[in-house]
Amino acid sequence: MSVTGVALILFLTFHGCMNMVALFSEEGYNMICEFLGANWYAVVATLGLAALAVIHIVYAFILTAQNRTARGDNRYEVATTVKAGKVEWASKNMLVLGIIILIGMLIHLWNFWYNMMFAELVGAMPAIDPTDGFGWIKVTFSNPVFVVIYIIWLAAIWFHLTHGFWSAMQTLGVSGKIWLKRWQCIGMIYVTVLMLMFLVVVLAFAFGCAPSLSC
Repeated sequence: MSVTGVALILFLTFHGCMNMVALFSEEGYNMICEFLGANWYAVVATLGLAALAVIHIVYAFILTAQNRTARGDNRYEVATTVKAGKVEWASKNMLVLGIIILIGMLIHLWNFWYNMMFAELVGAMPAIDPTDGFGWIKVTFSNPVFVVIYIIWLAAIWFHLTHGFWSAMQTLGVSGKIWLKRWQCIGMIYVTVLMLMFLVVVLAFAFGCAPSLSC
């Protein structure tokens, strides 16, 4: 869970930085999309990313089942103790957040991967050129329904990662009494900035206010 989680955070960091380019240059963003299109290295990377996501999801269900089995009939007892206030809301709802994230990811794959890399691989020609990533962003976020869905999705990812970041550090053995609070602070800042990078793109295209759109 921890290793795959950290790897996925690194991917989101790359993805967020890539998306920021779309705010300033249509040509620059489409150059990146072309580089990461149906080329063999991009396909291999996509398969590796998919494997990481599947492993992460499978382990999430396995660990959740193990935790519930270990707690038995007393699995909700912690909620009635004095210490309950110390348990993060995200920590107690990681599976629910994970399911929301999974649904959002499937929608995202349909909007972009299916219409871009997959369409290019099979030689399909959707409404917009598969290599025109900028065009797909404009079309997707011109739809208010998708804007709301993506905002909810990003909020769920934020909750999931703010807990998952420091939890992964703790599991990997690079945390302790001194570094626990530090990792929590670093994770909160890092994940918040990361999600804002995605949110800014969604809102900028939704309201037509990206510099690349000549707002």
